[in-house]
Amino acid sequence: MNKIDKEQSPFSTNQAELKIKTQTKGVIMLLATAFIWGTSFVSQSLGSNSVQAFTFMGCRTLIGSIFLMPFIFIQERYLTSRMNESERRENRIKNRKTIKHGIIIGIFLCIATNLQQFAFYEPGMTAGKIAFITAMYMFFVPILGLFILNKRIPVLTWLCIALGFIGLYFLCFEKSSVSFTGKGDFLALVCAVFFSFQILAIERWAPDCDGVKLSCVQFFTCGIISTVLMFIFEEPKIEQIRSAIFPILYSGILSCGFAYTMQVIGQKYCEATIASLLMCMESVFAAISGAIYIHETLSAREITGCAIMFFAIIVSQLAGKFKKAAN
Repeated sequence: MNKIDKEQSPFSTNQAELKIKTQTKGVIMLLATAFIWGTSFVSQSLGSNSVQAFTFMGCRTLIGSIFLMPFIFIQERYLTSRMNESERRENRIKNRKTIKHGIIIGIFLCIATNLQQFAFYEPGMTAGKIAFITAMYMFFVPILGLFILNKRIPVLTWLCIALGFIGLYFLCFEKSSVSFTGKGDFLALVCAVFFSFQILAIERWAPDCDGVKLSCVQFFTCGIISTVLMFIFEEPKIEQIRSAIFPILYSGILSCGFAYTMQVIGQKYCEATIASLLMCMESVFAAISGAIYIHETLSAREITGCAIMFFAIIVSQLAGKFKKAAN
């Protein structure tokens, strides 16, 4: 028995190291996602000055979908040429699952992103306030996960979420703007709920699907729905779209094409609650990028918020590693 244990221990150690590496990989990808979302916030604000919400979102997500299609085509041709008939059959089944699940995730994404965009048009709604309310998915993800997926969340993770919430408050709110009463507040709050559904759905289905294909399907779904709503409720003009073409392209290619795809792939290696905490760092990166590119200065209050959020994320990651080491 001892001999068997000795023979198995190197294998077990390698498995543990591999698990830690893949989790680190997920953390890096989700932080990169938050960084791109944060830096693209300026482009989204500029785009909203020229075009209406459904128009911006429809163009943005369709561009994200089109951007991914060549990669999917090349990948599919390369892989299927090396498959036998049985593997091709399994691949077709996997593709059907990817389409079905991608459509559902795309509906969640469509509702969330359009509600967020409409919140900007409401009186008294600032970018910081919308970012703060949207980032409440930090709370909704574990709560919905507890009831829908029966997932238990460690106490320390709850403490890290609370710290992240406090950090976002310092980052996004001034002392004089602590109201939550208007239509814009409600839109941003419902947006956070649907982002939570999107995050949980990705965690549930991404392991069984191709990440790039799943991401492409969710963008295509969101883009088609937004475009239909654009023609029903708005009056899109080519001149307006042209005037916002650079913000739309930046947001479509980087925020959608790269960042949301990294979210799908990164969540394969990272639990949804921690993923939501990592991704809400977009508010921090938005503030930092604003200071760099638009020469906005960070106040002591905002720097404090950034520091608290970084601390919460570091603790959440170190706690997981310490727990694995103890086991």
